[in-house]
Amino acid sequence: MKRLLCQLGALALFTAAFFGGTGAVAAEVPQDSEAPAETASENLFDAPDVSGEYLSPLMTLRADPYLYKHDGTYYFTGSYPEYDRIELTAADSVNGIAAATPKEIWHMDASFGQKYVWAPELHYIMGQWVIYFAYSQGSLWDIKACALRCLGDDPMHDEWEYMGKVKAAPCDLFFNESGMTLDMTVFENDGKWYAIWAQKPSASNLYIAEMKTPFEMKTNAMLLSEPEYDWEKVREQVNEGPAVLKHAGKIFVSYSAAATGFEYCMGLLTIDACDDPMVLGNWTKAVEPVFQTDESLKIYGPGHNCFVEGDKGEQLCVLHFRDYKEISGDSLLDFNRHAHVMKITYDRDGMPQFHLDEEELYNSPFTDHGK
Repeated sequence: MKRLLCQLGALALFTAAFFGGTGAVAAEVPQDSEAPAETASENLFDAPDVSGEYLSPLMTLRADPYLYKHDGTYYFTGSYPEYDRIELTAADSVNGIAAATPKEIWHMDASFGQKYVWAPELHYIMGQWVIYFAYSQGSLWDIKACALRCLGDDPMHDEWEYMGKVKAAPCDLFFNESGMTLDMTVFENDGKWYAIWAQKPSASNLYIAEMKTPFEMKTNAMLLSEPEYDWEKVREQVNEGPAVLKHAGKIFVSYSAAATGFEYCMGLLTIDACDDPMVLGNWTKAVEPVFQTDESLKIYGPGHNCFVEGDKGEQLCVLHFRDYKEISGDSLLDFNRHAHVMKITYDRDGMPQFHLDEEELYNSPFTDHGK
């Protein structure tokens, strides 16, 4: 009966959306050599009004962008060019993020020579504000999924506490112990919370587990996706950067694949919201990338996105990419990955469509600092 009711609800949502109603379920809402110091603040500029369109880029020098909406306020964070801190920016509109002043809420110990603070995500989970991020106090291979928690109700003004590594379920000897662990995101479904993250025991794979608390897993990690297609294996074998989108009775998980140069691209996993996310057979995986480099539009290496409800209730994908192809040295050490906004549409089958038009791109001033 529960599954029948779920399916009927999904059908109603899809019908409303298809025939012009408002049936779309909101995106999940409560849900590089080191940059010179003078460039770190150049993501701030006076944002022009572009007649209701979204700025492109929305934020410069911010890879792994994460835009979150809660009670009408947008919060933005992302990988800082120097990989040594976490900042939050708040505004009452998407474009407002571009001109708002960021606040540093956490900084790694300056005594550590290596700097690995990657891909922070802000979530309101189980009644509290939490930031998940990848962090290492040692080598690159020691990077683990860690968390901060806000000690109050205001993420911009209250204090934050470092919680250390997210804990595995009692019998799980794999999560956060075997290889790098990074890019953790969380979502709620049918009253349960789940985490999805990337872990690299050899290749970088995606794993999922049900959560007991915001800082501890309830179940053992389950392998959700691993690089299997050629486009997921260009220069490196990678599935990472998961992001959750809900629409018309389905849950979509986008992810990023391949190395972080122009070959970086986005894949997609899908599950019926009525089904158990902890059963691998309930998921389907797209055999082709859903968004990738488009040289005609100067979109190179798009990926590591998030989903959020826009100013007018539409669904948005916020992602990073560069506007040039050739990179000198390690692509991870080229900090010109800027945050852009893409509007999501759906086909007749309710599948999300990822597309940027020329008029949506590069409509706000910015400088490529590392070219």
